[in-house]
This record gives sequence, C-alpha cells and structure tokens, in this order.
Amino acid sequence: MIIETPFKDCFIIKPAFFEDERGSFLLEYNKNQLKQLTGFEGEFVMGNQSISKYGVIRGLHLQKGQFAQAKLVRVIQGKILDVVVDVRINSKTFGKVFSTELSKENQKQILIPRGFLHGFSVLENDTIVTYRCDNYYNPLSEDGVIYNDKKLNIDWKIPKDKIILSKKDMQLKEFHKFII
Repeated sequence: MIIETPFKDCFIIKPAFFEDERGSFLLEYNKNQLKQLTGFEGEFVMGNQSISKYGVIRGLHLQKGQFAQAKLVRVIQGKILDVVVDVRINSKTFGKVFSTELSKENQKQILIPRGFLHGFSVLENDTIVTYRCDNYYNPLSEDGVIYNDKKLNIDWKIPKDKIILSKKDMQLKEFHKFII
C-alpha cells in the first residue's frame, strides 16, 4: 500500500506483511511494484544500517549535485521519527518539513526522493534502521542543516536533555545558510 505525503514523489510504503504460527514474512522491496505505484525509476546501489540508542538524532543530511541520493528507509527493530525537508529550489513545498514514525510494529517505509534533507530521532533503545540509496556516497558532496534550526522548528520527540548528537551533526549550518 502506498500513502502519499504532502511532498511530490515522497511516499510512505506499507509493504505486504504476513504472520502465522511459523513466524512472519515481509515483502521488503520489489523494484517493479515500487515503480508502478510511485513512478520511482532509480536503481538502489547501496544499503546502509545503523543501530542507535534512545535519544540519538542523525541528520539532517543530504548529498549534493551528481551524488544526490534517493533513499528507501525502514526500521527492523525499535522506532524512529523520520524527518524530511524539501530543499528542491523550484518546489511548491520548498523548506517544508514532514515527519512520520517508522517502527518494527508498523512496518512502514519511506521513499525519499533526491533533493530532500533527511534525518531521524531514535525513540527506542537498540533501534536498527536500514536504508537503500540510489547513488554512491561521496564525502565531498555531503551537506546538512542543524537539527534545531529555528526556521524548520522540528519537534524530534526527544527531551532536550536526552538528545545525543555526533560532533559532525553539532556543526551543521542553519537552514538560511544552506545552499543547494
């Protein structure tokens, strides 16, 4: 099942999930079905996984230029608040924020097109997040915006005294200084 978000080409995906006395089965990814339902024509070339504890915020990140990436994100264990910001200059939703919970329980995924900042906050200990990317990582193309930017005003669902950030993420710029 595909659920549209307020952003063009950004979708929540509720994959087929079956459970019985033996256990469960999840159809995680089907390229043809994804293309048919969303129009996404990319080819995923990289897969990443993170394991984080409660309070971690990762992001807001993106890859610029020829290394821009679309992502398909899901949670294997635990729960996150997944956050995207449209930074496509000519988009009607430029600078707008959308967030959704992804968890082991709800089995949702989010398809994030190129041209979006992406980040997530970890709402449960030992959360495992996986994501596929349609382009290779290039450290020289990496950019981002600080998690607590005043213009974006994102509620990460984590109390301020519980937030855990990397040194790199603490040094990201404010949105008004971000140029794509």
